[in-house]
Amino acid sequence: MVTGQVEGSSVSPLPEWISLGVLARSVPRDEVDASVAVHGKQAKRAGGKLPPHVVVYFTMALALYGDDDYEEVMTRLTETLSGWGRWGEAWQVPTTGGITQARARLGWEVLAELFDRVAVPVAEELTRGAWLGSWRLMAVDGFMWDAPDTPKNVEEFGRSGSGDRASAFPQVRVVTLSECGSHAVVGAQIGACEGKGSGEQSLAKALYRQLDEDMLLIADRNFYNFADWCTAADTGAALLWRVKSDLTLTALRSYPDGSYLSVLVNPQFKGTARTRLLDAVRAGEAVGQDRARLVRVVEYEVPDREGDGKGELTCLITTILDPDDAPAKQLAGGYAERWEHETGNDQLKTHLRGPGQVLRSKTPDMVRAEIYGYLLTHHAISSLICEAATAADIDPDRIKFTRTVRIVRRRVTDSAAFPP
Repeated sequence: MVTGQVEGSSVSPLPEWISLGVLARSVPRDEVDASVAVHGKQAKRAGGKLPPHVVVYFTMALALYGDDDYEEVMTRLTETLSGWGRWGEAWQVPTTGGITQARARLGWEVLAELFDRVAVPVAEELTRGAWLGSWRLMAVDGFMWDAPDTPKNVEEFGRSGSGDRASAFPQVRVVTLSECGSHAVVGAQIGACEGKGSGEQSLAKALYRQLDEDMLLIADRNFYNFADWCTAADTGAALLWRVKSDLTLTALRSYPDGSYLSVLVNPQFKGTARTRLLDAVRAGEAVGQDRARLVRVVEYEVPDREGDGKGELTCLITTILDPDDAPAKQLAGGYAERWEHETGNDQLKTHLRGPGQVLRSKTPDMVRAEIYGYLLTHHAISSLICEAATAADIDPDRIKFTRTVRIVRRRVTDSAAFPP
């Protein structure tokens, strides 16, 4: 027996060689180390059982094995070493308590930093369903996640509802920015389920800075307000947002495709001030972008929709003012791609985590870290699906996410280890 080595190999059985295959492919070790360094979380001593980069990959692996305890997940990641020979005495799977302490030392900021670094759009020019004209289809939306019922989680995140209608578990609100074609999440904000600054609009504000000029951002009617519209539009990205029926949209000009030109007015201007502002816009006068914004309006109904919403008028506003750039029918079809974001959220909450499952972390910091682990793993899987679909010239939707997750779970223990 060779102490400190795997028999028949010069490789030391330390955690630097824990095999992670697909996860390490999309989340490179150098990016992990850079994120660790940014937040000063480097290992305090050499040869520790759980250096920071291993804890990062372990947190991602938790998203793949939601039903397994910490030690079982860690064992899965080290199975390849057993195949090479036998365990040396230099390293053993840490206890659950040791892993919990290592997660607490790492914190959630490293995972958030890493997500910001690696979570980018993955659709290529030839990826089917990812584009509307020259614009990359993006969407913003939110969902809730149940966290363990501990005093700290309740204090930090709260429960939705109140009294007899209060949720059984504290709930975490997650708002994400994702690429419609691939379902890859490229931005996320995490907050409480209720309270000031915790609503979808508030959390989404921080995501708009990630928009690029080649993107078309789709949003449902819960996200519109004048200030946020201006913030998102000023990035140079195109916008296509649904608005509520109580928003007044004055028709300035009609187009042959059925859309019309209108103007959004800063709600600070009311009564006579609003009327004067509208008159100035009609006259072609410059009124200032902080006061009013021109938009094009597309209105339509979905006559064959069943259930809630049947016969309801859908009203979309867009920064794409020229119908030749995107006719009304094309924009209506593009807005339907928002459901791809809903599909991505369902993949995260149901197919990856498991239906009805509650997050496992008992403290708010580790809840946030766990969620970022899910987001990183989901992005890695979405990237794989998109790459395969593009190569096969099919829409990524045709590749089943659940089947891909099963394959990834098997492949995590392959011998494609990442280097120290």
